[in-house]
Amino acid sequence: MTMIEATLLHELIRCSARRTPEATALSSGRESMSYAALEQAVDGFVGGLIGLGLERGERIAIYLEKRFETIVASFGATAAGGVFVPLNPLLKADQVSYILRDCNVRTLVTSSERLALLAPVLPACHDLRQVVLVNGQTTPASDGMPPLFGWSELLDAPTSDGHRVIDTDMAAILYTSGSTGRPKGVVLSHRNMVAGAKSVASYLENRADDALLAALPLSFDAGFSQLTTAFHVGARVVLLNYLLAQDVLRTMARESVTGLTAVPPLYIQLAQLAWPEAIGEHLRYFANTGGRMPRETLAALRQRLPQSKPFLMYGLTEAFRSTYLPPEEVDRRPDSIGKAIPNAEILVLREDGSACAANEPGELVHRGALVGMGYWNDHEKTAERYRPLPATLPGREPGLVLPEIAVFSGDTVRIDEDGFLYFIGRRDEMMKTSGYRVSPTEVEEVIYATRLVGECVAFGVDHPALGQAIVAIVTPAGDQALDHAALLAECRRRMPAYMVPAEIVVRRGPLPRNPNGKMDRKALAAAVTAQTGRTATSNRPEA
Repeated sequence: MTMIEATLLHELIRCSARRTPEATALSSGRESMSYAALEQAVDGFVGGLIGLGLERGERIAIYLEKRFETIVASFGATAAGGVFVPLNPLLKADQVSYILRDCNVRTLVTSSERLALLAPVLPACHDLRQVVLVNGQTTPASDGMPPLFGWSELLDAPTSDGHRVIDTDMAAILYTSGSTGRPKGVVLSHRNMVAGAKSVASYLENRADDALLAALPLSFDAGFSQLTTAFHVGARVVLLNYLLAQDVLRTMARESVTGLTAVPPLYIQLAQLAWPEAIGEHLRYFANTGGRMPRETLAALRQRLPQSKPFLMYGLTEAFRSTYLPPEEVDRRPDSIGKAIPNAEILVLREDGSACAANEPGELVHRGALVGMGYWNDHEKTAERYRPLPATLPGREPGLVLPEIAVFSGDTVRIDEDGFLYFIGRRDEMMKTSGYRVSPTEVEEVIYATRLVGECVAFGVDHPALGQAIVAIVTPAGDQALDHAALLAECRRRMPAYMVPAEIVVRRGPLPRNPNGKMDRKALAAAVTAQTGRTATSNRPEA
C-alpha cells in the first residue's frame, strides 16, 4: 500500500519519495539530491547502523556542518530505531564531550578534520562505541579511541530493517543551554517533530515548488524545521554554511529561494545591505525566530520585499513553536507574538493555575502534540518545566483521570481581548545573543576553567545588533595582576564565537553577594546599566 501520510520522522522523506521521486530534496552549491536518492541513502545508513549493532533507542550524535551526510545521518538514525543528537558545529571539544557523555552516545558521525579536534576528549566518552567519518581515509583507532568506520562502509552494508518504533518514541535530543550552566537535552518524539512540521507548513502555506533556505544551525529546532516542513510537502531545501550576510543574499538570488527563516541579528545585517532585485520576485515569505525583530529592521525588510509576507514567531525548544502573528496583523499589532499555531493551545495562567483575565500578566503555558518528552536524565529540571495541567482548565473535563503534561515556559505574557498575545519578560536570567540562548553560568564556568580569575559574573545587556551582548565582570586571582588579553584569548579558544563576552570588566574583589551568600548578579548588572545607560535585562521573546 502506498504511504501518503507520515507518522514517523523519517517517513516525511519516504512519503515525498513515493509521490515525486525525481524532485529535488536537497541543494548544496552545485550539487543536488533527489527524494529517491535521499531515501536510498537513508535506507543504506540504516543497514550500516544495524550492522554496527545499534540497539533501539541508542543515541547517534552528528557533529558536522550542513551537508548531505548530515541530513542522511539524522533521518537514518530514526529510521534505524535510534535517536539522533545534532551538535552545533560551533561547539568546542569540551562541550561536545559533555553532550556525548550526558546522553550516552554510542555512535558519532563526524569528519576527519573535526575528529582531530575531538581526539583529546573522546577517550573520556566511555559509552562511545564507534565513529563514522564522512570523508577521508579511515585509519586504525589509536589507544583510547573507538573504532573508525567510513561513510561508504555503512551505506554499502547489507540492507536491513530498523527497529520497530511508534510515534511516541524518542526521535531526537536537542541540547539547549540551561539556567544552571550546563546544556539541557530536550527530548523530542517522532510525534513532536512530525506534528511540528505539519503545523508550520500549514500556516506558512508551504508547497512542493518551494525552495527553503537552511541558514540556521540544524541543532536548533527552528533550523531543523526547515528540513521537516520542506520534506512534508516535497519541497527543496538549500543548505548554506555562510560566513557573511552577503552570502545569504547571493544564495537566495541564485537558488530562487521562496522561504527564509532567520534570527534577528541576521535580519539586522541583511537589512543594511543592498538586495538583488531578483530576490523580491520569488521570496514568498520571511519568518523571524529567536527573539523580537526590531521595528526598524522589519520596516526596512518590508520596504525591500513588498511582495513577501512577514511571519513573526515565538517558541521554545521544549515545545518547538507556540505562536505566530499572521502577516495581515503586523501593521495593527507589531508588538504581538500572535496566537497559537495550528494543533496547539496557549494558555496564560496565574501562579495558582487559574486562567488570567484579558491583559493580566501571567505565565505562558503550551499544551498539545508539540510538548516534548522532558529533559534527558534530569528529573528536577523536567519537573520544573513540564507539569500537569490544572484539572479545572477548559479541555480538562472532570471525567479525565490521567493528567496532561504541558510546558510551563517561565515567560510572562498577556493576552488581549481579541486573543492576541504580547511578550512581557523572562523569569530566568538566560541571555539571548545572536539568536542563541546562553546561560550566564555556562560562560562563568569556562572563564573559571582558565584559572586566570578569582571571581566572575556574566550577564547580558541590550545590544542593537546582537539582541544582547555578554558582559563578564571578573576579579584577579589572588594577588596576581589579571592579563586581560590572555583571558580574552582563552575565551576565544574555549568558547563558540557567540558565547565570547563582548566586554570583560576587571574589578577588585570580592564581588557583591546577596543575603544568601551568592554572587549578586542583579546588582552588578544594575551597576553596568547605571554606568553605560544600557539595559541589563531582555524583553525579547524566546524562540
